[in-house]
Amino acid sequence: METEHLLPAEGGQSDSSDMTGSNQLPARLSGLYKVYRRRWLMLAIFTLYSVANAAQWIQYSIISNVIQRYYGVSSYAVDWTSIVYMITFPPFIFPASAFLERMGLRKFVIIGAFGTSLGSWIKCGSIAPDRFWVTLIGQTIVATCQVFILGVPPHLASVWFGSEQVSTACSLAVFGNQLGVAAGFVLTPLAVTNHPNLEDVGADLARMNYVVAGFCTAVFVLVVILFQEKPPLPPSLEMLRRDPVGPSFLQPLKRLFTNPGYMLLSISFSINVAVFSALSTLLNQLMLLYFDNAEVFAGRVGLIFVLSGMAGSVVCGIILDRTHWFKETSVVLYVVSTLSMLALTFILSYRSQMLVYGVSVILGAFTGAFMPVGFEFASELTYPETESTTAGVMVAASQVLGVLVTMGYACLMDLTGDVWANVTLAGILVLGILFTVLIPPRLRRQAAHAAALKEVDDVTTAINA
Repeated sequence: METEHLLPAEGGQSDSSDMTGSNQLPARLSGLYKVYRRRWLMLAIFTLYSVANAAQWIQYSIISNVIQRYYGVSSYAVDWTSIVYMITFPPFIFPASAFLERMGLRKFVIIGAFGTSLGSWIKCGSIAPDRFWVTLIGQTIVATCQVFILGVPPHLASVWFGSEQVSTACSLAVFGNQLGVAAGFVLTPLAVTNHPNLEDVGADLARMNYVVAGFCTAVFVLVVILFQEKPPLPPSLEMLRRDPVGPSFLQPLKRLFTNPGYMLLSISFSINVAVFSALSTLLNQLMLLYFDNAEVFAGRVGLIFVLSGMAGSVVCGIILDRTHWFKETSVVLYVVSTLSMLALTFILSYRSQMLVYGVSVILGAFTGAFMPVGFEFASELTYPETESTTAGVMVAASQVLGVLVTMGYACLMDLTGDVWANVTLAGILVLGILFTVLIPPRLRRQAAHAAALKEVDDVTTAINA
């Protein structure tokens, strides 16, 4: 970092001078960086934007039987309304990440919010039994806009939040995606009833689509009016040390793929997310093997997965900010997730809903919390690379592996039964533990923060002398 960066910046006054907890530093640093109160507004807007998109992931598959009746399509066709979310992300993530680095966060989020709103309105034109193709078009547009969301949380956190809040902010940003999925689980079956009369079903679908489209449009307006690119001053000293984006997007990718710690974490992250996705996708089929009329029960278990994952994400974010135990936290999450998966495998035979609920809380909390922890761990291992790129590569890999694991899980359930299929998922999680243990805990972002503080002290001492 050049000495001129250590001089007080002009126009350094902000809408707030609040510094975060132990991140308060001597007055000589007040012109170098600052955290602003408006960061919470940016986080809230992004959370709403993430909710608007994620809620539509299972909008149709959660009421698959109703959609099949209304449109006269197969269950496989309805499945594609959620599968499209997985297959559209990998091919678009790299150009999207390049766009974010070149054009900035504000334009990136505006495009995503506009696309989500546009796709939602297109689905409003699908209310007729012969217009399922319109539904797929709108759903594909909304799904594609995921690339403007899933890689943003660690980037938004680093741009707006100080060193002592960045992990908590990342977990809260991921919280929006989880909240959207939970809303889809709960609200869609309440909004659309399986009426005997198809016209009544159509009326419910129309009402739901217009409400969703209106919400997405309101979020788009909020983004355009209030969402900002970045604060006047960076929120942390390590952000001062980050170099501007280079001329080639391929160079950061090359550095990521030659970073052993990051590659191990990417495999570990992908395994965790893939197992969670496979279990969630086939949860209905699994519960039907042990419980009569289990459709509602399976939905409640899925909701518990998501809600407990949300709570686990926030708690882990706070823990990381206070301890910086990224590897240790990752290993603990993995071990408990594996044990919980094994517990679920064998308690199903007792046919006790209360036992299933109890294990689901633990499994959801520890498995769901791995996503924000993985994002932040990746940011530490790869600093000063852009967080959106590191997160995007990990999510893309997890989506591809998720499709493969889900298909394999379904085949195993048909060929060997659910017990061996679930034991296989637990075995895959054990592999994830091994990859996580092998990750070298080289926290580059923490080292950059410490180095920046030392440089400030050295320069200040030299000036005073």
